[in-house]
Amino acid sequence: MTRKLVVVGAGMASGRALEHLFETDPDAYEVTLFNGEPRGNYNRLMLSPVLSGEKSYEEIVTHDDAWYAANKVETRFGESITRIDRERKVVVSKGGETPYDKLLLATGSYPFILPLPGNDLEGVIAFRDIDDVERMLTVAEMPQAKAVVIGGGLLGLEAAAGLRLRGMEVVVLHVMGHLMERQLDPSAGYLLGKDLERRGIKVHCKAQTKAILGNNRVEAVLLEDGTVYDADIVVMAVGIRPETRLARDAAIEIERGITVDDAMRTSDPDILAIGECVEHRGMLYGLVAPLYDQAKVAARTLLDDEAAFVPVELSTKLKVTGCDLFSAGDFGEGEDREEIVFRDAARGVYKRLVLKDNAIIGAVMYGDTADGSWFLSKIKGKEDIAAGRDTLIFGPAYAGGAALDPMAAVAALPDEAEICGCNGVCKGKIVEAITGGGLSTLDEVRASTKASSSCGQCTGLVEQVLASTLGDGFVLPTAKPMCKCTELTHEDVRRLIKSKELKSMPAVWQELGWKTSCGCPSCRPALNFYLIADWPDDYVDDAQSRFINERAHANIQKDGTFSVVPRMWGGVTTPGELRAIADAAEKYNVPMVKVTGGQRLDLLGVKKEDLPEMWADLNAAGLVSGHAYTKGLRTVKTCVGTDFCRFGTQDSTGLGIRLEKRLWGSWTPHKVKMAVSGCPRNCAEATCKDVGIVCTDAGYNIGVGGAAGLDLKQTEVIATAKTEEEAMDITVAFVQLYREHAKYLDRPYRWIEKVGLDWIKARVVDDLQSRMALVTRFDHSQTIYQRDPWADRVEGEGRREFEPLADLTIRAAE
Repeated sequence: MTRKLVVVGAGMASGRALEHLFETDPDAYEVTLFNGEPRGNYNRLMLSPVLSGEKSYEEIVTHDDAWYAANKVETRFGESITRIDRERKVVVSKGGETPYDKLLLATGSYPFILPLPGNDLEGVIAFRDIDDVERMLTVAEMPQAKAVVIGGGLLGLEAAAGLRLRGMEVVVLHVMGHLMERQLDPSAGYLLGKDLERRGIKVHCKAQTKAILGNNRVEAVLLEDGTVYDADIVVMAVGIRPETRLARDAAIEIERGITVDDAMRTSDPDILAIGECVEHRGMLYGLVAPLYDQAKVAARTLLDDEAAFVPVELSTKLKVTGCDLFSAGDFGEGEDREEIVFRDAARGVYKRLVLKDNAIIGAVMYGDTADGSWFLSKIKGKEDIAAGRDTLIFGPAYAGGAALDPMAAVAALPDEAEICGCNGVCKGKIVEAITGGGLSTLDEVRASTKASSSCGQCTGLVEQVLASTLGDGFVLPTAKPMCKCTELTHEDVRRLIKSKELKSMPAVWQELGWKTSCGCPSCRPALNFYLIADWPDDYVDDAQSRFINERAHANIQKDGTFSVVPRMWGGVTTPGELRAIADAAEKYNVPMVKVTGGQRLDLLGVKKEDLPEMWADLNAAGLVSGHAYTKGLRTVKTCVGTDFCRFGTQDSTGLGIRLEKRLWGSWTPHKVKMAVSGCPRNCAEATCKDVGIVCTDAGYNIGVGGAAGLDLKQTEVIATAKTEEEAMDITVAFVQLYREHAKYLDRPYRWIEKVGLDWIKARVVDDLQSRMALVTRFDHSQTIYQRDPWADRVEGEGRREFEPLADLTIRAAE
């Protein structure tokens, strides 16, 4: 009979243990997996990139539903174990009792919250899971939001950097004299502090926090010296504690953590434990590399094989973009130790090696960490360095410190050199997988060896191993830059515009190192939009950075004439407006008047020089630009709703008109089309629009992300609003979130695919405060940009653009 294995905790350690178990003997156990979070295994090392916007939650999921199903794992997510009955060998949860033959505890850790006055206020947040990240991002959406991060260790600094990239004002409070004192010496800590200050993060060391201030919600943080920092959130990143309560209640042996032997068995031989919850030979482990080693040992123990956990030398890197640091081993001072130090103040480079008995026992590097793996291999191997001591600090090079070509340096590494510290993968294993398995891409190497699949810091090294092994058969992949003017992606540029508070194109070009003096036709329209969306009060729209249709405020046709589309609110017009359109069509010899799919009339074939006069005539009749040419709201299509239709459930026409009058004139990353249908018969075709509302007897079903062009997509329901006002607010908040976060020229459905519908719902539906903050920012922007461009250009200098070249030449001569 197949044995039963119950696993408590769906984190990275237990996930890796299950991988090893299934790879070796997939039928050895019937597995039931419990997890307090309502989800499965995801890469917690990647929470920082999710916070900063570099990755989405979906990109860090390591085991999805399909993986659990393929391996026949019964998942009980969102269900916590309340008790272990060791005598009867069952675990108890809200779902009842579940028997086990073997039990694997991977309960992880919980964040330590400083016992300060005010630590229970709303807005005091840890940084341990994806829910914490979501809470931070919600606050980051608030205008001029401020964050205080308590704790200057790895986790605290990653949180601070992510929040800063989201545009928040961030202060880091650290009780010690320099940041990351466990991993860095004072010199490297000083350089790190300077780097963070340059990135707009204020660092306050030797900070003794006295209290968190506020009424119900966080408002500020008070220090012992009387300093007060305003705060909308306080992130506690001061340490973790092993989660041992379940084991303690079951009378399993506990010290600081759940004590385990070399085989990862607890004091009960049928119960194993791995991860941050365990203590092995007096040591607790929080880095992922030893936890993965524990997982491998636990899997072998479960299969009745002999295995022993042997701790290895660990190294540390910081996942903060632009802050390159590395530390490994013991770099403390001592009478029996020597050190070699290299400094380059101009470049911000610092390297320090600590030696004992002609062997490297510790290394600290900042600003240039390329040789970190090389030094780590020497620390692990206790290698005698006496012969090469004079040039040792320069890494795998020769006298004078000239660095080897990276490919040559990687090729020179021995097979036993560790490439991926998180997963303990050496160079030889990667080379063997490449040559023996015919691998040619980074993803294939990750799947085969796990190298670069955790924190991602070794990705460059793994690619270099690929390149040195395959030669010309491998091309290092690069992220697609925004354009030829920069190596930065759209996402990079958008984050930096916010975090560096760049409020003009010259500021972007200068601060972000543009290769051209004034940009190009590819990047200028995108930059113009990003600056409009992020700084409506400070930036002035640059018409010359727009495409021809947006400059001419009409759609250019293949013969050089233009298409003019007056706005008809919700597709509703009047006899007077129809007469004005007919008069204009006759007066300016319009070849065709056509009904559009958006319930408007299109005047096709208008000469450019006639545009201002036609606009003036249409304006006089009360008609304004329909923005049929714009990256913004095009139309709100409606049916007749309750006014005339016997099936109508709500006033769809009225709602459509109100939405269009609220949203017109707003610049967005791409065109936006909307529709409101008065009943589920959906006559307005709302389920294939960027935003579509289908009215029912109960209210308003709001769907987003539809498409009916080259891609066909049905909208996904984001919310059901009970009132028209709520439907309006959710729609406006969605458009503003799209404006603030989407890549230029990404339609809403493309953007939704990248960030995930749940991420959007959390901000525009679930969190009322976030929703109203988005609405407020949108309405403020509309006070600046909601104006009719036709009326603006009927008179004044803007009119000259539409005059024939001959007329301009004559005027210049006069």
